[in-house]
Amino acid sequence: MTYCVGIRLNAGLVFLADTRTNAGVDQVSSCRKLSVFENPGERMMVLMTAGNLSISQSVVQVVCDHVGPDGLSIWTAPNMQVAARIVGEAVRTVHKQEWATLGEFGIDFNISMVLGGQIKGERSRLFYIYSAGNFIESHDENTYFQIGESKYGKPILDRVVTPLTSLDDAAKCALISMDSTLRSNVSVGLPLDLLVYEEDSLAVTRFVTIDEQNQYFYLLRTSWSQQLKAVFEGIDAPVWNAAPDIAANVLSTSNMHSKPMRVNLPAGIHPIETPAPMQSLAGQARTKSHQ
Repeated sequence: MTYCVGIRLNAGLVFLADTRTNAGVDQVSSCRKLSVFENPGERMMVLMTAGNLSISQSVVQVVCDHVGPDGLSIWTAPNMQVAARIVGEAVRTVHKQEWATLGEFGIDFNISMVLGGQIKGERSRLFYIYSAGNFIESHDENTYFQIGESKYGKPILDRVVTPLTSLDDAAKCALISMDSTLRSNVSVGLPLDLLVYEEDSLAVTRFVTIDEQNQYFYLLRTSWSQQLKAVFEGIDAPVWNAAPDIAANVLSTSNMHSKPMRVNLPAGIHPIETPAPMQSLAGQARTKSHQ
């Protein structure tokens, strides 16, 4: 599996991809999933892939080799929409060639891709390309796309990223998103490829491959964990079964009628007396202060 995220901002684009591939618990390796198509001063595009590695590598190769009857290729597409269409056509080409054979072996045609970049004459754009070759584009209402193991890294992106976010803050957010995924899913792993593109530069200006020795990523992982714990510990515990006039940290009050859906006891089993519900120490102190 994998995890990749692409972010579209007013200031440019951010791309981050892991390199973990695995075909079982004892067949884990690394393979880069971020490809750059760059003609400095004229275009800079990034293609990230997730899904079956053999399929995604085949699609990337078709994209590299493709020249349509009209002479269009990834290198001559007049805008990013046409470039996304060329990638989508490459997906359909590989599907036509491989799906029947893959199906005989019970293998799904599984691929998703993120394409982003800038062609001279238009602003930066970002696309999500599906396994059918169709695609959608990012706008201000959806500033990022994820592929692969997306669920673990999504919350921080939803809370932080807007079109006005700076490139450095977006890169930091993407790295935290990746760290959350690394901690929760062993199918995602280092090293990481991080590319930050500055609007109108039309060339790669910031790129780094991040491994276990990277000083900033180690600092970010450590600081994020420590500060999350500090914030968690700074939130008061809930008060259970509080007196009705207590206003702070109340999760339930004594006059509430919340009850679980209980399954009836079978015949022959008799209920025994249960202890009274307990309050937190904070709740007990507040209750006494109001007596």
